[in-house]
Amino acid sequence: MADAEEDFSKLPLPDRFVHKNWKVRKEGYEAATKEFDLAASESDAVVRQFINDASIWKGVVGDSNVAAQQEGLKALCSFLQISGASGCQRTRQITISTIAEKGLPSTRPAVKQNALEALMLYIETDKPEPVIEELLPTLSHKVPKTIVATLDALTQIYHAYGCKTVEPKPVLKLLPKVYGHADKNVRAKAQELTVEFYRWLKEAMKPLFWGDLKPVQQQDLDKLFEKVKDEPPPKQERLLRSQQAAKEAAAAAPGGGEDDAEEEEEAAIDLEPEFEAVDVVAKIPKDYNERMASSKWKDRKEALEELHKVLDVPRIAEGPFDELVRSFAKSMKDANIMVVITAANCTELLAKGLKKSFSKYRSTIMAPMMERLKEKKQTVADALGNALDAVMLSSSLSECLEETVEFLKHKNPQVKLESTRFLVRSLKAIREAPSQPEVKTIAEAATKLLTESQAVQRDAGAEVLGTLWKIMGDRMMNAHLDGLDDIRKAKIKEFHDAAEVKAKYKPKAAAPPPKPAAAPAGKKPVGKRPVAKKAAPAAAAPPPVPVEEPTAPLAPKPTSRPGASKLKSGLAGASRLGGLKKPAVAASPRKVVSPPPEEEEEVVPPPTQPKFGAGRGLTGRPLGKPQPEPAAVPIAPAPSGISLVERAELEELRAEVERLRRQNEDLRSDRTKLTSQVHELQNQNAQLIEDHTRDVLSIKAKETQLVRARSDYEAAEQTVQNQRREVDRLKRELSRQVRATSPPPTDLSDQIYTDTNGNGAGRFGDSGYGSQGLYARRDRVVSGPTSPSGEGKENFDRPSSNLSGKLSPIRADTGTRTSSLSSRGGGRMSPADATTSRIGGVQASAGAESWKRAAEVTQNLKQRIEMMKAKQGIGRPPQQ
Repeated sequence: MADAEEDFSKLPLPDRFVHKNWKVRKEGYEAATKEFDLAASESDAVVRQFINDASIWKGVVGDSNVAAQQEGLKALCSFLQISGASGCQRTRQITISTIAEKGLPSTRPAVKQNALEALMLYIETDKPEPVIEELLPTLSHKVPKTIVATLDALTQIYHAYGCKTVEPKPVLKLLPKVYGHADKNVRAKAQELTVEFYRWLKEAMKPLFWGDLKPVQQQDLDKLFEKVKDEPPPKQERLLRSQQAAKEAAAAAPGGGEDDAEEEEEAAIDLEPEFEAVDVVAKIPKDYNERMASSKWKDRKEALEELHKVLDVPRIAEGPFDELVRSFAKSMKDANIMVVITAANCTELLAKGLKKSFSKYRSTIMAPMMERLKEKKQTVADALGNALDAVMLSSSLSECLEETVEFLKHKNPQVKLESTRFLVRSLKAIREAPSQPEVKTIAEAATKLLTESQAVQRDAGAEVLGTLWKIMGDRMMNAHLDGLDDIRKAKIKEFHDAAEVKAKYKPKAAAPPPKPAAAPAGKKPVGKRPVAKKAAPAAAAPPPVPVEEPTAPLAPKPTSRPGASKLKSGLAGASRLGGLKKPAVAASPRKVVSPPPEEEEEVVPPPTQPKFGAGRGLTGRPLGKPQPEPAAVPIAPAPSGISLVERAELEELRAEVERLRRQNEDLRSDRTKLTSQVHELQNQNAQLIEDHTRDVLSIKAKETQLVRARSDYEAAEQTVQNQRREVDRLKRELSRQVRATSPPPTDLSDQIYTDTNGNGAGRFGDSGYGSQGLYARRDRVVSGPTSPSGEGKENFDRPSSNLSGKLSPIRADTGTRTSSLSSRGGGRMSPADATTSRIGGVQASAGAESWKRAAEVTQNLKQRIEMMKAKQGIGRPPQQ
């Protein structure tokens, strides 16, 4: 057995890899791992052997023995580390599917970890797209356990490399299918992968798959998204080999490294799916223009709705859309808001479908849409806002900025507000920071909005500045925020902290290097001046050099190094003193080189030689003043005298510069204070105007109330007077009714009238009392008692011609009423009846003012009595 084992160890590695004994295979994998770790490069023989015979790795990663499989996957990882891109490309099509089916679902953690690491190395050594393509078919595997392991591996891959390195769209498109799986573990792992995508992509990933999910699944995912919504943006944990090389190269280059890495991290993730362009021009209704010219708004709306269906495609092929866009612009002025909304929706679809090709139509449609923002209905504002956002994305902020800033000054507050909100959305959507002139334009327009009388306008202006601040950073925005008070700065800071932007301003790394490069170039002649002086006699025509370079020393002006400023000042003094100085002989510079560097700079100007090297060194580069005094040339031999003059002039210039700097600071401070005061006064003025308007409205309201109160008072007074008159009238009427219904007069007339109409002949009953009591009783009293035998009845029934009594008229002076009624035997009224009539007359005297009415009633009664008598006389013959 020992001999057999020795023979196994001597076998070549490929033979041991395919041996039928799992222990031999396992030892072969371990030996190969050691060999790969010791190899220097992919060109080593052992590495090349397995690169050329790549098919052997399929059995290694899918070994039937779990222990051997663990070592085989470990050997593959070591191989990928050393083999590079060539080994990765040769083996990945053979191994990845097997790893996904047999390595990732393994129950042994070490096998699973090695399989995942192998996938990571395949991505790292080359590129991730082929690995993802090999893994995606596994998501349709019939074994749920395999799908779960593959989803987990994809989650780990995107977590390590990020969605900016590994394209997420192929996996996102397959998520709805995975969510429809019957196994709950598969759906749970799909949720984990979706949450990982959300960490990188946020809401931008939803259009690719969200609509294909069930509402319950969407709700569950929204709850999971809320937990990671406020987490900081994730960063790539592992880098590709190409990224590692680029980072090392950037780190080796001066001034590079960090910025480039940040730019890579902040690169935009393109989630826009690829669609074929659709030619919609041929599908536009033929009668579209005629229907749009109709006077009925329903016809125009229906035409736009049909066009909306035509334009509702992901991508639109280019074509002649000028007339179409002009019809949209005309519809923005339509009186019916439904037409406006539909036209805005069509504009949005056309801009999204054409993308950058729509930019040539921007000038036609943008201004009419912004003008229509005056509509206060939110549905109109939303439709126009979405269309404007699509138009801006199809062009750029720079193209839209001029028109947007103009509408920020619009007289209509609603247009101004919605234009400001559009600018805020545009700043959040752009991916490139605006230029400095654009920043200045935006900041100035937004600062003016801070002085508006309406709070919503001021907040919108503060949001513009806060968003711009988030993009540009503190250094660029300090100049625009200096003149603002603390309250406004605090408000802007709130919007700055809450803003989410995609662009980030970064100073160009190439701009700073020229400044340090220019400074050493100017100093080189100083350090090498002796050499230049020695070679100076060979120069034949140096004089033009100082004339051509009068401004050359101005290049180092921006530098803040004290040595450079001293050098410039000293040279300026030397040029003013000596004009075009002549360089010294070779011996002179050597004497000057020995002092400290400061003296060397100061002694550069003293010239002792004629005409040689006028353009050499710093002496031939005056700061711009012409060479006025050639007479100053003889002073050159005494370096100390020139040094004193230079120093005095240098101090004088420094003092002047300091004085100017102080003046500049004072002016800037005064300007800031004045600006702040102007803003305060503007705010106070706006507040006073608002208070005045409120007071005027309050006074007018009080006046209106007073007028109404007066009117109500007059109406009430008139009503009271009318009621009083009505009460008086009712009192008088009541008194009339009381008098008219008093017993004596009323009872007499009523009973006589009733007796006349009721009994006809005026007969009594058998007892001597009829139904008409008063007349009968009065007659009985006058005539005396009737006989029981009915003689009274017969006597009473005699004709009226036998009656000799008559009713006497009512006296007006006393108001008494006397009436005598005679029968056959005649007679007079009894004293009791006379007394009764007197009592009635006394009662009637109380109504003296209504005597006329009483007289009329009495006259009527007389006439009725006469009529009654006449009737009675006609029906009977006169008695003998």
